[in-house]
Amino acid sequence: MKHKNILTPLLAAGILGAAGFGLYRLGMQQGMSTVAAPASAAAAPATAMVDPTTWGIPEGEAAARRHIESGLKAGEVDPVTGRRILHYHDPMVPGKKFEAPGKSPFMDMMLVPAYAGAAGADASTVTVSPRIQQNLGLRTGEVSKARLTPEVQAVGAIAWNERDQALVQARALGYVERLHARAVLDRVAKGQALFDLYVPDWVAAQEDFLSLRRMQGEDLAPLLDAARSRMRQAGMSEAQIALVERSGAVQARITLHAPIGGALTELNVREGSTVMPGMTLARINGLATVWAEAQVPESQAAQLRVGAPVKARSPALPGTEFAGRVQALLPVVDTGTRTLKVRMELRNPGGRLVPGMFVEMALSGPPQEKALLIPSEALIRTGRRTLVMVAEADGGFRPVEVETGIEAGDKTEIRRGLEAGQKVVLSGQFLIDSEASLKGVETRLGPSASPAAVDTHRTGARIEAIAGDVLTLTHPPIPALQWPAMTMDFRLAPDLKAPGLGAGQEIEIEFRMQEGEPPRILSLRRNEPKGGAR
Repeated sequence: MKHKNILTPLLAAGILGAAGFGLYRLGMQQGMSTVAAPASAAAAPATAMVDPTTWGIPEGEAAARRHIESGLKAGEVDPVTGRRILHYHDPMVPGKKFEAPGKSPFMDMMLVPAYAGAAGADASTVTVSPRIQQNLGLRTGEVSKARLTPEVQAVGAIAWNERDQALVQARALGYVERLHARAVLDRVAKGQALFDLYVPDWVAAQEDFLSLRRMQGEDLAPLLDAARSRMRQAGMSEAQIALVERSGAVQARITLHAPIGGALTELNVREGSTVMPGMTLARINGLATVWAEAQVPESQAAQLRVGAPVKARSPALPGTEFAGRVQALLPVVDTGTRTLKVRMELRNPGGRLVPGMFVEMALSGPPQEKALLIPSEALIRTGRRTLVMVAEADGGFRPVEVETGIEAGDKTEIRRGLEAGQKVVLSGQFLIDSEASLKGVETRLGPSASPAAVDTHRTGARIEAIAGDVLTLTHPPIPALQWPAMTMDFRLAPDLKAPGLGAGQEIEIEFRMQEGEPPRILSLRRNEPKGGAR
């Protein structure tokens, strides 16, 4: 009986224990299935690729150490970023590239990797997202090779053609009996009568000649020749002498005619005036051609040649184009405006161009050989140099310094810096240039960059070691360069000496970045310890 009482509780306890264990196993299975889903979900981000464009120097150094452990090098794909490794470089010494990760030969730091498609993969490029490019309306143009005919635009004023001018002068003492042209600037035709003159001195010479002709006798020819000479000396022309011989009558009056057609620019007599030998009675300027004088910048004068074609338009005669040529490059330069005076001769059909009229001219120079050309709007002129933004195939943009030649229309010749087929930015390049300046891209343009255009920096430092002209310094963070505190090498400028310096001394330095070598110290001074010797 006692055994039954003991077994019953034991059996009940066993049943309860088995039920509890079953419930425990069921709960565990449900719990594991519940936890498994979040765990798998949490694991998903671990397999997502990391964007290296957000890395700083510490992340880059960590990636380089990971590459050393994994045996990765340039040309292989980083499994963490999913991008191909282009090369390794030292951010403090741009331009030098390495095939394998390791310690920087210039600084006390690791080399950092540059990935394909990553912003800043090339130290000389800047990347702009496609969305920003679309918002900016970014346009590009191609560098082409073609023949350029230089054209200079100039403005000027019409003047008389002084080479198409004639004077009407008196050849003997006389009196003006009648004027046929009575006002200055009257237009006259060639051969038109201008003045009727009475010349008393001609009467005696003509009567002597006519008297000899009426005489009968031999050997009168010498006397007639002498009489003709006296008429010539009196100022008569051959035509007037011939008229006396034909008519047999004294011709005491003479009519002076216009030798050329044009405008009467000077009229010095009136009816009844007395004229003296050699006196200018009138001046006539031709209207078939006129001059136009323009001021051309001396930098463009070399593109002009005497005889080069000219096309001119005047606001007073809309829709009419006048052709001409460059007549002379006058040997005088205006020191105030730095311009050279150029004289053009324009054909003037109908005499519509008159002195004082304003004209706009296009002067064409000699055709040039084939050269590299880009749209002029792509140029960024800084004053010291000229840049263009070159669009790379991977979507980056690189500033390139160029040497320009002649400019004609909307095209500019490029003599150095570009190659045919490259793409250059036509609009929005100033914003890209600002971005490049902020990132220090322009300081990495290579040997062609002007040293004066590179910024200098200042910092305090402690000397760790000196080896010739190389100082190993420990410096604090330099925000302008985004440098953390580190120990690195600096090189003294050739004309800078460091006598009396030693390890442990505190100094202040001014330095400048150098292409492919440690930063160069331009000046330095020692910091005296506080409370030092008096």
